[in-house]
Amino acid sequence: MTPPIPTVCWAVASSPRRRPSILSDALDVRQALPEAHRWLLETYPRLRWHDAELGEVARFWLQMHGGFRQKQAAMAGQVAAWHAGGDLVSLHRGLIPTLQAYLQHLDGHHRVETGHYFPVMRRVEPRITAGIDLLDADHDAIHGQLEALFKAGLGFHQALASGAPDAADHAAHLADALERASRQTDRHLEDEEDIVIPLITRHADAFAH
Repeated sequence: MTPPIPTVCWAVASSPRRRPSILSDALDVRQALPEAHRWLLETYPRLRWHDAELGEVARFWLQMHGGFRQKQAAMAGQVAAWHAGGDLVSLHRGLIPTLQAYLQHLDGHHRVETGHYFPVMRRVEPRITAGIDLLDADHDAIHGQLEALFKAGLGFHQALASGAPDAADHAAHLADALERASRQTDRHLEDEEDIVIPLITRHADAFAH
């Protein structure tokens, strides 16, 4: 049996948190990156995001985001297999280790962004400060979703390990939490890329290792 999910540190030693200035910009209702923050993307659209044109940091950023999307897809596949008639033990065996890695990696990625990269971005491109603030506020919202995922995952693990009769209910709760978290994270990843990748490319020297 997989050990319980380790406690994740949600505290971030970073710049003060920002909140969306417009309610419709909040992550849980946002349908796309607001037009006011899309000007960098217009100067460097996604069609130009080829490996030959992107620097090391931009490529790494996209690789990290791709990894998060892959983990979300893998977890969604495990849930779908369970809904199609799979058993709880198989769901637990496939889902919980991926969930552990997802929680830890995404939390760590956001801490590095908020604590290091975002302050640099505000400094080198002050015009996009409001856009970076939006992404920073997204991190708060996503951390709330990750905490809910952690609790739901732990609840499922403990219920299955103890043979609780409501283990399936805990699995369903985890599946619902995963769907909500994945939806918001997908929105954030896309919007962040539309700001960050053009910005890093525009100011490559500031992000060179």
